[in-house]
This record gives sequence, structure tokens and C-alpha cells, in this order.
Amino acid sequence: MKDKALALDQSDELAAFRSQFHFPQMDGKDCIYLCGNSLGLQPKMTEEFVQEELRNWQEKGVKGHFTGEKPWVSYHINSKKSLAKLIGCLEDEVVAMNNLTTNLHLAPSSFYRPSGNRNKILIERGAFPSDFYAVHSAIVLSGNDPADCLIELEPKDGTDYLPTEEVLAKIEELGEQLELVMFPGIQYYTGQFFNIRKITEAAHSVGANAGFDLAHTTGNIPLTLHEDGVDFAVWCSYKYLNSGPGGTGGFFVHSDNARRTDIPKQSGWWGHKAEGRFKMDNEINPIPTADGWQLSNINILSHAAHLASLEVFDRADIHRLRKKSILLTGFLEELISTSEILQEHIKMITPRNPEERGAQLSLFLTKLGKPVFERIVEEGVILDWREPNVIRVAPVPLYNSFMDVYEFVQILENAIKELS
Repeated sequence: MKDKALALDQSDELAAFRSQFHFPQMDGKDCIYLCGNSLGLQPKMTEEFVQEELRNWQEKGVKGHFTGEKPWVSYHINSKKSLAKLIGCLEDEVVAMNNLTTNLHLAPSSFYRPSGNRNKILIERGAFPSDFYAVHSAIVLSGNDPADCLIELEPKDGTDYLPTEEVLAKIEELGEQLELVMFPGIQYYTGQFFNIRKITEAAHSVGANAGFDLAHTTGNIPLTLHEDGVDFAVWCSYKYLNSGPGGTGGFFVHSDNARRTDIPKQSGWWGHKAEGRFKMDNEINPIPTADGWQLSNINILSHAAHLASLEVFDRADIHRLRKKSILLTGFLEELISTSEILQEHIKMITPRNPEERGAQLSLFLTKLGKPVFERIVEEGVILDWREPNVIRVAPVPLYNSFMDVYEFVQILENAIKELS
């Protein structure tokens, strides 16, 4: 299998991108970094982008808002073209703003408007806490009871992930009671990629809205949000988008919704039409695009780091990255399935179908979970542990190699052998 890894790396047309990232070091060597689903590595060009804005601040002061190649007052516009390509939408439908949790609260304030018996929100049981808190808050703020209105769906037969068919059936069952479906693109724990188009179509068929948390999806899998008719979507930029810890969030609103005047929103100065913004007349005149959901001017330094990463994505192309990602996870799955000791100690809880997963495979350790994880970390592997017994392994196509995957499996096998 080592020869296969070397051959795959040799034929990898994206291999050169690895050298464009900083890797954490251990004993003078690059760590095996398989944690891009939690925090992406720093592109080497990030420093240049951030330093440019630090110089602008140093040299121009407040004049930096209106002068230079990228004036700060309109800085958010610089990421639109790249983001639109990544998520499959019009440039007017996407804006970088706030952070993920803020956007998770903003969106339901517009798209969860319960009336009478139509007051239910459907999420998956075990949703990421940020998602749960956001929809729970939306229900409470609307004067309803989460015990009645928050529907948490789990697999009927106790399987590891939630079949799309069961999601669609639940939407149909809730029917006219359903106001909002709020699902992830990729489930953080299992790594399952949900069928965004089918879920959206099902929600719309019963008169409900469909929104998605794409924190683990954007920069991981090509998306077609406009074509799919998604009402809204939000995401962070610090995982697969490599834009730094706590990096700027992303917000998508379908143009059909952005143009509507009957959809309420939390008003912000920066969501006001730009030509009248500085008249200071307090007239509410929202921009009829995703920009209309902006509350304030963007964090320039954070967004500069975001732009550096997006430039890398523009050159790599998300569709080429997806092809390599399928090969990487396929190779990892092959190594696990052909190892006797791993088959004895590990259960993969991510869908086997490559079309139903992204760059992450979640490995449930039936024995010695945490000690095995700790031993792997001691050997210079950086990845993610989730209770009760799961190691999330994310070989990222921008900077991970097939040899990374091969060496990780060797270390994993040795750790299990030593501790058994």
C-alpha cells in the first residue's frame, strides 16, 4: 500500500498546493495534520494579505475606509466572486459577515415566522450545539415552547447516520405544521453529506423554509445553492476555508427571498443602501440582496486572511479538490478495510458511498478509544476526538497527501497493537 500511496502522490495534479501551507512541527518535522474539519492550516500568503491592511491602517488611518485598491468601506465585496463559485450562487446572494453563531441567530429571525399551527422547526438529533441553541432561541423568542415546536429527528433503526428518505418522510409527516427545516450540509459527528436539493424541495412542498449550516461543507464539497432553491445558508471560514481561528462567517440568501419586502430582518447600518448610508437620516432602506442582512462593517484583518485563502481556492478549483478528496477518503477506507487489527477495533460510522460524505471519515473505536487517540497524537498526528469514542479523520485535498493517510494508518495500527 505504501507504493500505491507514492504513486497516487506522484500523479496528483494538486500536490504543489501542499507547499503553500504552514504545517505544525514536531521534532523538526511536519506533523501529519488531519484536522482541517476543525481548523484549517494557514496559507503562507495569509501574512502578506494581513500585513497589507496593517500597513494601510498605519499609513492612512481613517482614510483607509475610502482610499486604496481595496477600500475598507466596501471590503466585503472582494470575496463575493470566489464565494459564489464555492457555493454555487449569484454574487448578490452571498456576503461574508459576522461569525457563524451570529448568522445562525440572524437567519431564523427572518425565516422562522410561526403562525397558528405552523410553528415547528425540524433538525437532526445530536445537532451541533450552535445550531441547537439558535433554533431553540428562535422558538423561545417567538413566544412558543421548544418542547412542542422543536422536532429532533434520529434514525429509526438505530443506524449510525440519518437516511435522506427518513428526513423527507418526516417533512411530509409534519406537513402544514412545519415552518423551518434547519439541517447541516455535513453532519459534524458522522461526516454524512445530506442531500440539500431533495430536503429543500421537500420543505417547499409543504410550505416550509429550508436553511443549512454549511460549516463543514463550504470549501469541502461543490455546492449549487441557487439552483437548489435553498432559502438561506450560513457557515464559518476557519475549517476547510483556512481563514484563521474565529474567522469571518458567510451568509447566503436566495435572490427570490432577498427581493421580497415581506421578509423581516434585523436591521443594521451596513444593510442600508450604500448610496444613502452616510446621510445619517435613519431611513430604513435595505439592500435587496444578501447584503441587506449585514449589521455592520466587516472585520478587515479577519477578512484579509479570508481573501488569502479564497485566492488559493480560485487557483485550485473546488471541483478538482472534490475529485482528489474522494480518492483520499477512498484510500483511507481501503487501508482500514484491509487491516485485520483495524477491522477488529474500528467501526466507520460515515456513509460508505463517497457521494454521501466529504473529506471526513469518523472512526468509532470499540476498545481503548482515548488511549489510542493520545498515543497517535504523541506520534505527531493532529486530528480530532469526539466523545464518546470517535476519531474524526479529515484528509484535506488542498494540503494532505496520500502518504499522510498511509502513515496515519500505520501509526494507528501500531498504537492499537501496543495498547491491546
